[in-house]
Amino acid sequence: MKNVGNGSNILNASPELKSSLEALGQLEQIPAGDTLFNTSDQNLGVYLVRRGKICLRVDGLPRFDRVFPAGSLLGLPATFTGSPYSLTATAVTNAVVLRVARKEFLGLMREQPELCQQATDMLSREVSFIQAAVGQRMRSLVSFKPECEPTARKVQSSRAVRRVQASRAR
Repeated sequence: MKNVGNGSNILNASPELKSSLEALGQLEQIPAGDTLFNTSDQNLGVYLVRRGKICLRVDGLPRFDRVFPAGSLLGLPATFTGSPYSLTATAVTNAVVLRVARKEFLGLMREQPELCQQATDMLSREVSFIQAAVGQRMRSLVSFKPECEPTARKVQSSRAVRRVQASRAR
């Protein structure tokens, strides 16, 4: 599991966004090991990590697991779209999070376009991170392709040769 430090936290909310969210949300204590949300859970809004660390997990793909520190805003993609969560969020340490319901979050985004821009910038960074990780994974898978391709071509040419030989034998 990779830690995402303060300097490279792609989901770090600005002081202005944090302040605005704090006026709308409810604090929740999350013991280490407890889950904020699971993949496919109904969206309940965004979570601002106030204290502790939360791990976002992609089911079945542990290479994509990331730990996010205080200041991170989690659940953005699902909250913007109204879709179920696509990741699982689990407290790595005892944590305090501020949950802002989807309706209140979207209202804030409509009322304050500069904060909406910040949130969409965070989404963009998240998408870029995912694309880079998937690209890296694809490159590692493609490295096997050259070893398999020549064998497949040989099998195809062998079948072709056998067909020609069989037709000549008739």
